[in-house]
Amino acid sequence: MDFKKYILSAICSVVLALGTGCDDMFRDTPADKMSEKDIWRNPMLLDEYMLPLYRGMNHGFSTYVPTTIALVKSASRYYMPWFGDQVVPSKNDYYNAGYGDLLKGNNQEITRWAQVQWSNAYSHILSINRLFANRGEITAGNQKDRVIGEAHFFRAYYYFMLWRQFGGVLLIDRPYDPLHENTRYPRAGYDEMVDFIVNDARAAANILPLEYGPTDEGRITRGAALMLIAKTYQWASSPVFQEQKSPWLGFTDNRSARMLDSARVAYENIINLKHYELIRIAGGGEESIKQEYRNIFLTKNSRESILEVQHSDDGNYDTGFGHKLDRDAAAPHFTGTTAAYTPTQNHVDEYGMREGFEYDKQNPYEGRDYRFYANILYDGSTYNGHVMNIHYTREGNTDVPGEDLTAYGTSTTAAVTRTGYYMGKFVNEKQQINNDDAYASSQNYIIWRYAEVMLDYAEVLFRQDRTEEARALVNDIRRRAHMHDLPSLSWDELVNERRVELAFEETTYWDFFRWGTAVEKLNGTSNPLKAVKIVQRGSQTVYTYSNMNRFPQRVRVFDRKQYYLPVPWDEIRFHDVAQNPDWIEV
Repeated sequence: MDFKKYILSAICSVVLALGTGCDDMFRDTPADKMSEKDIWRNPMLLDEYMLPLYRGMNHGFSTYVPTTIALVKSASRYYMPWFGDQVVPSKNDYYNAGYGDLLKGNNQEITRWAQVQWSNAYSHILSINRLFANRGEITAGNQKDRVIGEAHFFRAYYYFMLWRQFGGVLLIDRPYDPLHENTRYPRAGYDEMVDFIVNDARAAANILPLEYGPTDEGRITRGAALMLIAKTYQWASSPVFQEQKSPWLGFTDNRSARMLDSARVAYENIINLKHYELIRIAGGGEESIKQEYRNIFLTKNSRESILEVQHSDDGNYDTGFGHKLDRDAAAPHFTGTTAAYTPTQNHVDEYGMREGFEYDKQNPYEGRDYRFYANILYDGSTYNGHVMNIHYTREGNTDVPGEDLTAYGTSTTAAVTRTGYYMGKFVNEKQQINNDDAYASSQNYIIWRYAEVMLDYAEVLFRQDRTEEARALVNDIRRRAHMHDLPSLSWDELVNERRVELAFEETTYWDFFRWGTAVEKLNGTSNPLKAVKIVQRGSQTVYTYSNMNRFPQRVRVFDRKQYYLPVPWDEIRFHDVAQNPDWIEV
């Protein structure tokens, strides 16, 4: 059975097996159609029961951004790097409702969004708990082991997601129906969260295989379970979570050194598997390095991949599990009207210079880190045979926009980049973009890869004063991109290498939280998003750098209380637990 195709029809298949249709999903179903035991004893239904757990993971590019208040509640996921400072959507409509309100720190919208995140995660957790309660009914031997392993991983994963967003939550490990029972659960402390997540992930690692055959690619493996353990300890080791007054907001003592050492061991366990490796780049020229590096993120389930969401190979968006990355990222030359993934000048400035080059403000894109050319489409770069025209030409007293600054078509809401750049990483030059938007893109969404293991491990070693070992790991990653070795390693250099290598990946957003820099980095006043305007005046090219938004403090607002989202108020009342600091009911 092909898991990548099988996942596409999971929910409807379960409903059909119950003797109804998708249109009847919310109608009363005759009780005699199928008993619950049939699910546990039927291999196909059992797999279908598990597949929503896969679909519940953040699948990144398959992102729906509502543009009117009426549709906001349907948007449970966003592309998390949009909230950081490396890439932003340029389409004005994106700022009109849910996304814009979250970005501006709107309490009502944050509370609504938090409710969706909480409900989604607990629906999966309670589904898993029901499976564990019926594990004795499962009869298929090999499948049972795999399903139980997957269940342990996903319960750990969804609790990890809740923990990052809410702090200590309600640890429920059995079937639970608050409508028919009065059991109350306390908020777990950080020590309890770590133990629960690690124990579940370890149970998964002890059961699951290191790899699957081609038809089951994308299933949870031992490596993914070990990565979740490592990530848990790394998160818990952060200084910002030590010596907190409330145990659900952090450790009441200082566990940083202990958690850090556990993280080191956990990352070493992944490395010692000797199963994952960096995809090496053979080419020596700028163009070859660019293309090979870009291809790393277009290759599904490579030896560098630890966990990635499987998207449909045909890219079907309406009936399958494709997405619209290439369409939404495209410049006007390629009929793009959304400009949803535009890198900021803040991020462009993170790319250093190659050995032998010095920065030239009149030629700012010459001699940069090779990864810059792979990740960024800039004025004068070539993409799919087209020279990107992202500059203005001075004609008399008017700055005439180039083709990729001129909206395509007749739509009044068509967008172009507001930063002066388009995204090169993740996008596929060969992807056809036409009028049938049901067919779009098929790239998998990478959650974890081996380069992140190496950078996480380097960070752990650096914090343990093992700087030379950390530098060796960083330099190995740089050498893959044909960049020169760093002769020494500072914290800022380590952070910058992480920002460049993991550009536009979700981890760059969560790093701000565990480093304690979210208030600084996610506020428009302290870190306004930057853009470039390029104007050609005869033989002279003028580069002007400015804030992307005229009033950045009104567009990006992040208050300290947003380190933790508000726990849904109904849960606060029912379980009689404390709310996260400074949140009030709206």
